[in-house]
Amino acid sequence: MSVLTLANLGEDALVHRLMQKVPLAADVLTGAGDDCAVVKSLGKGWLQLLKTDCVVEGVHFTRGTKSQRVGWKALARAVSDIAAMGGTPDHALVTLLAPPDRKVSDMVQLYAGLRKCARKFGISIIGGETSGSPVFAVVISLTGRVKAAHCVRRDGAKAGDEIFVTGRLGGSRRGHHLDFIPRISEGQWLAENFKPRAMMDLSDGLAKDLPRMALASRVEFVVQEAALPCNKNCRAEQAWSDGEDHELLLAVSPRISRELECAWQKKFRKTPLTRIGFFVPKGKGSAPSFSGKGWEHFKRQPRESAKSD
Repeated sequence: MSVLTLANLGEDALVHRLMQKVPLAADVLTGAGDDCAVVKSLGKGWLQLLKTDCVVEGVHFTRGTKSQRVGWKALARAVSDIAAMGGTPDHALVTLLAPPDRKVSDMVQLYAGLRKCARKFGISIIGGETSGSPVFAVVISLTGRVKAAHCVRRDGAKAGDEIFVTGRLGGSRRGHHLDFIPRISEGQWLAENFKPRAMMDLSDGLAKDLPRMALASRVEFVVQEAALPCNKNCRAEQAWSDGEDHELLLAVSPRISRELECAWQKKFRKTPLTRIGFFVPKGKGSAPSFSGKGWEHFKRQPRESAKSD
């Protein structure tokens, strides 16, 4: 009798199985399955955002990566998820797991990177935990807030909505995955001025995250391969499947999409906003023919193998 393993089950199916019988309190609006949990615990008209994320040596960065860059990435990843909800980050707790023989200077530099990111986005690092471990890893727990009227989840896309992405995609292994700037300003502006029907952070690749948005919204999608905004020296297949772009993926009503594009060009001139396709009813979707399927945890595909940190 074969044993079901994490590799066979996959990340999304595992999360679904683990959360099936977990009770949610009455003040929880969104639990597992979105970029952040959303809780009605702030003052009238405001919602609390809760996020946890981690970076692990050998998965998200290599042994030789400068610790300051690791610190920036660790916190920036969580900030990017707050951005995807249209929110503002507030307070962070940091859990540090490290082998006892790691140099103290590495940890000091790690916190320099954490503080640099915290200063940029107005975050207070208020505590955490440390533990010895055979693996070096950093776990971030981050709170945030968003006006109830501006909160954007990933499950609101409708058939006919147009699909947009910010920035350019692909090639993150060349260093972008360590130095990216979370789209906090862009996410807040979108939520306040145009409120996308759905929005999420692109962390595991368009090939993985777009189907997640479609599944949550009970629709399918059509992607125009030639429209994918590629980073320099990247192919469309890399833009589809590389991952760790940390751009925003959004669904926009066709009634406001042209107005959005014009306003975006005036507000964020250096950052492209690209229409890459549209959502359709179930049974009418058409994914690109690329072989890449994005990042899948537990599938024995170490990210560091092809990265240049």
